[in-house]
Amino acid sequence: MDTSTLRAAEPRDLSAIVGLIGELAAFEHLEHLLQVTPESLHTHLFGDRPVAESLVAEVGGSVVGFALFFTNFSTFLGKPGIYLEDLYVQPAHRGSGIGRQLLRQVAALAVERDMGRFEWSVLDWNAHAIGFYQSMGATVMPDWRICRVTGEALTALGGGR
Repeated sequence: MDTSTLRAAEPRDLSAIVGLIGELAAFEHLEHLLQVTPESLHTHLFGDRPVAESLVAEVGGSVVGFALFFTNFSTFLGKPGIYLEDLYVQPAHRGSGIGRQLLRQVAALAVERDMGRFEWSVLDWNAHAIGFYQSMGATVMPDWRICRVTGEALTALGGGR
C-alpha cells in the first residue's frame, strides 16, 4: 500500500493536475477535447470567484491522483450537493487505496457541509470503475442520461450565433 498524503490542492499543484487530466483524457479516448491549461484551471480553482475545488494525493512528494469537484443543487432536497467532475489515480498507484481515500474525503466534505447528495458520472464501458464505485456504496442510476451542450451549439442555444 502506497503511503499517500491527501490535501487540498494549491496553486503549485496546477501543472501536475493538468498533467493528470491529460492522462485521464487519454484513458477515456477524449484527448481531442482537452483544452485545460494551468492558467485556466488557476482561474477556476483559485481566482476571485472559484467555481471548483480539488484534492490531491501525493506519494513521495509527487502528485499521483486528484479529485476535482464543485457544488450543485438539488431542488427536490432543497440542499446543495457535491458533483465529482473527475477522480483519477495514476495506474502505478491504483489498488493502493488512494482512489478510495479521495472518494471518502470528498464524501466527508459533503457530510461536513450538510449537503444532500454526492454525485458523479462514469462511462458505461468502464466496468472496473463501476465496480469500484458500487463497492463504495454508490448506485449507478440506470434511467438517467447526461445532456450536454458545448461549442457552437451552446452559443446558438444562448442566442449569440
